[in-house]
Amino acid sequence: MAAKDDTPNQLQLGPQGRLVIPAEMRRELGFQPGESLVARIEGGRLVLEKPASVLSRLKARFASLPQGVSLADELVAERREQAREEEP
Repeated sequence: MAAKDDTPNQLQLGPQGRLVIPAEMRRELGFQPGESLVARIEGGRLVLEKPASVLSRLKARFASLPQGVSLADELVAERREQAREEEP
């Protein structure tokens, strides 16, 4: 079972929807027994990630936002303005 050279591994879906990740893939990804993973569908593919990887990606995505700015407050203000403009 080759994981490092990007050779695909064919996995068998069990009767209860379970997949077994091959040991070499688990070692390469640092997955440990009992560890929780985040599953999502992306472009028709199943993607499994460690929660720490998801958190790092989200932090990087929002790193450019200025400190002390509340996106929720800005959204509420925008919606209120839109509602005022719609009033007769």
